[in-house]
Amino acid sequence: MKLISRYVVATAVSGVAALLVVSGWAAAEKPVKSVQGNVETEFNGGFAPKTLSKKKPTPISFDISGRIRTLDGKHPPALKEFLLEGDKHVTLSVKGVPVCPPGRIQSVDSKRARAACGPALVGNGKTEVEIAFPDQEPIHTTSELLVFNGGLRGGVTTLLIHAYITVPTPAAIVTTVKVKRIRHGRYGLQSIATVPKIAGGSGSVTFFKLHIEKGILFATCPDGHLNAHGKASFADGTQVSGTVVRACTPKG
Repeated sequence: MKLISRYVVATAVSGVAALLVVSGWAAAEKPVKSVQGNVETEFNGGFAPKTLSKKKPTPISFDISGRIRTLDGKHPPALKEFLLEGDKHVTLSVKGVPVCPPGRIQSVDSKRARAACGPALVGNGKTEVEIAFPDQEPIHTTSELLVFNGGLRGGVTTLLIHAYITVPTPAAIVTTVKVKRIRHGRYGLQSIATVPKIAGGSGSVTFFKLHIEKGILFATCPDGHLNAHGKASFADGTQVSGTVVRACTPKG
């Protein structure tokens, strides 16, 4: 089996996880659920602090989690792409953060990835994957997630999300997240992620959680809320989308 790691545009997370770091979902809120056909997605998260200046960008840390399942309990389709439009009052900056060359982490486990690009580490977490080959019981595996700064070029910030699974064959999965500014009404930050194939397409992400440290995300709160709109696309053609509005407390 060969896992294909390729550079693509993205926050998640996603793979999916990386795309979601700019959304502003609040930890105290209930999970956001969306259903399309047989696929149900559930996302939750939070940022701190929640009291933010109306005008001066404040550094925030961010936590995000997600779960993907099917309503009938069958193996879920593989997440293929996630598009997120984040609130215009949230910004991403990697100024001063060391850069991790992608080649250093493409073929190594989590420990070696940390050793190779530790100074560029901006977040970490966990993911769960279900691998289903024909006529076999599904295989469940977990991996640490490591988020590295991939640099800034041409107005596009790159984040690299590294995972390493050991079954059925040890392999690294590296998802590239590309984030850029946009002008689309309430939304000002766009992320698009294409998730690499896992186990030749037989593997699907079923759960993830990420923590992004303070230092690369900044937010203001001029009107008491932060908004986001996301769309997840799966390998079987299913698309699930939704919009969330989360409260913040303005000051100053």
